[in-house]
Amino acid sequence: MIKFAKFLLRGLLRLLYKVDVTGLENYHKAGERVLIVANHTSLLDGLLLYAWLPETPTFAINTQIAQKKNFRFFLKFVDLFVMDPASPLSIKSMIKFLKQDRKAVIFPEGRITVTGSLMKIYEGPALVADKADAMILPVAIDGAQFSPFSYMKGRGRVVRFPKITLTVLPPEKISITPDVSSHARRKAAAMQLQDLMYKLTFSSFNYRTSIFSALINASERYGKNLPVLEDINRKSLSYKQIITRAVILGGNIARHTCKDEHIGILLPNVNTIAVTFMALQYIGRIPAMLNFTVGTQALLQTCSTGRIKTIYTSRKFIENAKLQEQVKALEQQFNVVYLEDLHSQVTLYDKLTGIIRAMRIKSHYRNLAGKIDPDQPALVLFTSGSEGIPKGVVLSHSNLLSNYAQVSCHIDFNPRDIVFSCLPLFHSFGLNAGCLMPLLGGSKVFLYPTPLHYRIIPELIYELGATILFGSNTFYKGYAHHAHPYDFHNLRYVVAGAEKLREDTQKIWMEKFGIRILQGYGVTEASPVISVNTPMVNKMGSGGRPMTAMACYLEPVPGIEKGGRLFVRGPNVMLGYLLPDGDQLKPPSSSRGPGWYDTGDIADIDEDGFITILGRAKRFAKIGGEMISLTAIEELAMNVWPRFNHAAANLPDEKKGEKIILVTDNRDATRKELQEYAREHGIGELYIPKKVILADALPVLGTGKTDYRTLNEMALAEDETGSGWIGKLAGLVKKTEHK
Repeated sequence: MIKFAKFLLRGLLRLLYKVDVTGLENYHKAGERVLIVANHTSLLDGLLLYAWLPETPTFAINTQIAQKKNFRFFLKFVDLFVMDPASPLSIKSMIKFLKQDRKAVIFPEGRITVTGSLMKIYEGPALVADKADAMILPVAIDGAQFSPFSYMKGRGRVVRFPKITLTVLPPEKISITPDVSSHARRKAAAMQLQDLMYKLTFSSFNYRTSIFSALINASERYGKNLPVLEDINRKSLSYKQIITRAVILGGNIARHTCKDEHIGILLPNVNTIAVTFMALQYIGRIPAMLNFTVGTQALLQTCSTGRIKTIYTSRKFIENAKLQEQVKALEQQFNVVYLEDLHSQVTLYDKLTGIIRAMRIKSHYRNLAGKIDPDQPALVLFTSGSEGIPKGVVLSHSNLLSNYAQVSCHIDFNPRDIVFSCLPLFHSFGLNAGCLMPLLGGSKVFLYPTPLHYRIIPELIYELGATILFGSNTFYKGYAHHAHPYDFHNLRYVVAGAEKLREDTQKIWMEKFGIRILQGYGVTEASPVISVNTPMVNKMGSGGRPMTAMACYLEPVPGIEKGGRLFVRGPNVMLGYLLPDGDQLKPPSSSRGPGWYDTGDIADIDEDGFITILGRAKRFAKIGGEMISLTAIEELAMNVWPRFNHAAANLPDEKKGEKIILVTDNRDATRKELQEYAREHGIGELYIPKKVILADALPVLGTGKTDYRTLNEMALAEDETGSGWIGKLAGLVKKTEHK
């Protein structure tokens, strides 16, 4: 009778929700003593599990749910274990139950999500699995959060019959070192269960596809007419309009370029850059995002390294940004195409054809692209060049989309959100986190051309009611000094990357705005996010815990006692480098094998998995045989003069091998102050820079990072000549040297 009832229920659910189930073979691999865990998306979750699980397990439900009249009829058909996940007695009873070699279903969140993503994970289920020595069988439910049976009404798109997928992941077991205290064991079990729940969210998104296919899927999931893109011109575009314009523009570009060709994009943060990017994805070209702030020679070198033949830009942008000289130099070596000219070539036939293709985009794109290999190159970005010549970073479709799947475990992009995107899209953080990820998550992206407008940006964030902001310490510090205390009242996520988040910046944001900035860590080569702090799992001063599906290890570095050189591997790690002096793609690799990427950072990883960056491997000076972190010296200066900017450079020294120069924009800074602070706080003499050079401004890249390459050149020239050259270059009026 039960089998027949489940058969009818499956048929009904398949008819209404087109339910797709994968991984059921993992159910039989779990054994007899099993705790089945699932994310809680809607009131349909129990029915879905009841209908498709081969056996009928006992359902552990919250005491409050069990008391609701609406559920009493349905609860008669299943065995129930009513428990309070926070109650020790309930947990002990559940452990005893599982030890009888039984199966039970539990929702570790304890409640249905109201964000569309994971809610708080209770420790109880983890403790149950650990103490009962039970296998954990994870089941990911996706799509039900869009149904009327969810709690997302008013918070996201709700449709009558959304497509639902169930994914049964391989069974796992909580593994903890036996010789730990009960408190530490409970904490470790909870952390492992939380990581397992992140796997559920990660597995729910198909990142083994193309970027343009993912955009099409997002438009179907969140609504084709949902406005998702706007720029400073206050023109708003929906998914449908982005796709239609991309199809029309792509058709025109395809006539003048070849498949898989690297195409340069030289544009600011406006709607056009997003449409052009998607147009190239649509026709199978590989966009190469060009940094227009680096100067003529660096731009020419970048294009050469990136194997670029054709560059698309805007005449209006070139005039407004005063880039005529750079473009003139580019035109001598490359084919520079202005989008205004391209737009004038679009005929009525092109527009009508594009509109028709966009209307049936799913089938048309499948025929156009064929079977797309998600591991093919999808994008070329370039390293910042802060420490040397920029390298081309080749990222695949799967690299970029997997990083979205990883980040969405922690940041729940939804149609209620407005992401204020002012980081340049030629930067990995700005492109993927600030534009592509929100578009795939149904959020609206407001593109602003520069992050440097410290007075204007807070006012715009207030006016728009923006809810998510990505930036760097440099920019957040600038906004904090000029913003009204109420300007950021609507922000729910403020995430920092690209450089170390300073303690004084965190403090002023907390005191003035009541906002905790979440620090992340990433590199262009990892698409870019490697780790991030979250509202639920956070450690001040760290870059957070690694993303789902990522592995990492530390390689010892001679002379450095704490931490080591950080290597990472995961689906978001690049295909490889394009180097200026090579023809072949150089894939990441380490002594442990292919796929491992050397971040070049010295890091420490604590027992909970939090990554703390101690400094760049290249940014350590060897003085008298001891390795000294330049980052530590910058932090020392920041503690002494918190309202100013500081950067340290290491130069050759005849006596001790190297010496350290500190450049600061505090005109009253003295070496004596550093010595006094170091003496009071027990900091060694080796951490006192040999010279302090005063500057009006420090050299900064367009991404907000300190330009250490230029800084070293300036410091070296100043040290050798003592002519005040650094002051002239940075707009300095005086320089003081203290011995």
